[in-house]
Amino acid sequence: MKAVVRENHQLHLRERPDPVPGEGQVITRTLSCGICGSDLHALHSLEEMTVAGKPGAQVPPEIPNIIFGHEFCGEILDHGPNTEKRLKAGTKVVAIGFVNTPMGLQSAGFSPIVPGGFAEQMILTERLLLPVTNGLSDAQAAMTEPFAVGEHAVARSAAGPDTINLVVGCGPVGLAVIAALKARGWGPIIASDYSPARRAIAEKMGADIVVNPAEESPHSHWGPLGASGLTPRTIDTLFSSPGKRAIAFECVGVPGVIQSMIASVPLGTQIVVAGVCAQTDTFEPLNCIGKEIELKFVFAYDETEFANTLHNIAEGHIDVLPVITGEVGLDGVAKAFDDLSNPEMHCKIVVNPTLN
Repeated sequence: MKAVVRENHQLHLRERPDPVPGEGQVITRTLSCGICGSDLHALHSLEEMTVAGKPGAQVPPEIPNIIFGHEFCGEILDHGPNTEKRLKAGTKVVAIGFVNTPMGLQSAGFSPIVPGGFAEQMILTERLLLPVTNGLSDAQAAMTEPFAVGEHAVARSAAGPDTINLVVGCGPVGLAVIAALKARGWGPIIASDYSPARRAIAEKMGADIVVNPAEESPHSHWGPLGASGLTPRTIDTLFSSPGKRAIAFECVGVPGVIQSMIASVPLGTQIVVAGVCAQTDTFEPLNCIGKEIELKFVFAYDETEFANTLHNIAEGHIDVLPVITGEVGLDGVAKAFDDLSNPEMHCKIVVNPTLN
């Protein structure tokens, strides 16, 4: 099969052996696979990412022959041994990409032995497969994974019908958070990003107020929207503050952003950190203590959230099309990685191996 392989921190189109499904696995033909921001980071920093959060761990030598791609939609080609065959060959599916292997549990797209979606074929775990319904296009179905990240962030937050919600950063993660909030009918939603193109997409995804932070602070909207924690403290407001609770989603992943939000949000705000910062960052705990800020860090999603996201896309509760700004074949992946560095050019490029 043809596959885009990471070698020496570069991407090359190669011929690779067709994968063989093991017990409880299926082989699929890749129909569409999104390029994620984590793929962009991993091209140059995968070794550092593998030890992130492990104090004292040493960066390993380069991990060889990685085939990226974890936002995928595929078609079942065949079943491995000891499978239930509950979905027949030819069924279009999405799945969480965890696969049992002799090396232990591996994640498709970040494994030296389990190919990701930048390849013509993939191995997937049968019990994790979900059929694609309602005639979704391949590219729409492939957006299940990135939008499940936003679903998880909102599900784990304290956001609700009576909260005011700020999304800082309108890349794919921030846009997925906006979509998950909007699918629930929760608002108002303030969205903040320096990029005009990203702000335009945020508006299409359902943000109520879209802010260019170079011109105005997104935090200036807390008061007019009736957020609690802004009233000057008096005897009457010492232990309670009228208004709606503020929920802020950090979706940038750049050092300094968390501290900036801590300094600017109202008292009692919950800050949900969904942006992935792989560098050392600092914040001032006294600011959090004095304002009783709740910091919550979130990662990925669970099976239910993944399935709910597919349902919301299939039923039209979430429109993912504004996020998809380009499509390439396997021979265009390397250039697409470069193009995605410009937020005015692209938001999400999907890879279609069938174009080659």
